[in-house]
Amino acid sequence: MIPLKITKEEVNQLEIGAFDGEISLVEDREGLEELVEELYGQAYIGFDTETRPAFRKGVSYQVALLQLATREKAFLVRLNHMGLPKVVKQILENPRVVKVGAAVRDDLKALKKLDTSFNPEAFFDLNEELKKVGFLNVGVRNLSAMVLGIRISKSEQVSNWEADSLTDKQQLYAATDAWACLEIYIRLRDQGYLDGLFNR
Repeated sequence: MIPLKITKEEVNQLEIGAFDGEISLVEDREGLEELVEELYGQAYIGFDTETRPAFRKGVSYQVALLQLATREKAFLVRLNHMGLPKVVKQILENPRVVKVGAAVRDDLKALKKLDTSFNPEAFFDLNEELKKVGFLNVGVRNLSAMVLGIRISKSEQVSNWEADSLTDKQQLYAATDAWACLEIYIRLRDQGYLDGLFNR
């Protein structure tokens, strides 16, 4: 049985877990081609974004990184280097590819700022949807603990996502967040927790 709520203490007692597949940094056409090849035709992919944190009032930054993940591979698209590439936009707008994330509204708003014609389709927001089936705690960290039995490190969350090169730790953190969303979705779907959402 998957618990529907969890305390901070219970989360902190769990072993740290992370994505153990392949991570691909997308900064050029070659990277985009690989991304399209891998993600085109996938029914479900994990989704997340990262933005450089602003520590001063009135300062804000554009979204810097987009993460798209399958169970085996995570693509980190450096939006601050290449804007929102057309082929990536097409995946995000494809109604046949379900993008699974947590609190996706802000992510989508940020992506829209990069391209006002962006029209997102088929996003599944774990935070919004899981509340409807009785989950009392949501968010990637809580859900990873409850559903996957792992603790996700958040130490890189407020790092500089616009750095010239991203550290291995940053890349692993970013990949893990997108992968975890997908993994949580698949685990809950396979165990019937989402039946109530799809049988309405």
